[in-house]
Amino acid sequence: MLLLFTATVFGVGGTLTAIDNMGQIGESLGYPQRSVATFVSLISIWNYIGRVAAGFASEALLARYRIPRPLLVAGVLLLTVPGHLRIAFGVPGPLYAASVLLGFCFGAAYPMILTIISELFGLKYYSTLYNVGNVASTRCYRDSFLVVDSWRR
Repeated sequence: MLLLFTATVFGVGGTLTAIDNMGQIGESLGYPQRSVATFVSLISIWNYIGRVAAGFASEALLARYRIPRPLLVAGVLLLTVPGHLRIAFGVPGPLYAASVLLGFCFGAAYPMILTIISELFGLKYYSTLYNVGNVASTRCYRDSFLVVDSWRR
């Protein structure tokens, strides 16, 4: 569970932070407002596609090739690395591809993590564990930066 929690906090939390700040990133790189709105639309569209594709692909790969879902989550989280690097380099052009990659990967990772939680702990306390999974990715990732910032001072 600790490994799943860590992957959720850093993998999904980092992707969510980049998605939340995509508008500010686009403005700081000099994109017009219309392009920034396009980034948000691309993230939303590919988020949906990632959720649907992850549901079908994880079931098919598990049934046919016996590939476990945690390995698929690791692959999806590794796929976010090029998206984060495209943002980190600060070059204006690749932000479109970064929004597609991050939207797809966030959409794909999140349902698989919740499915792994239900497979590990069953469905008796799923509503509680579902909410813990939601809190783990966003709140803990943002709070970790507050702790690091307080140590720095």
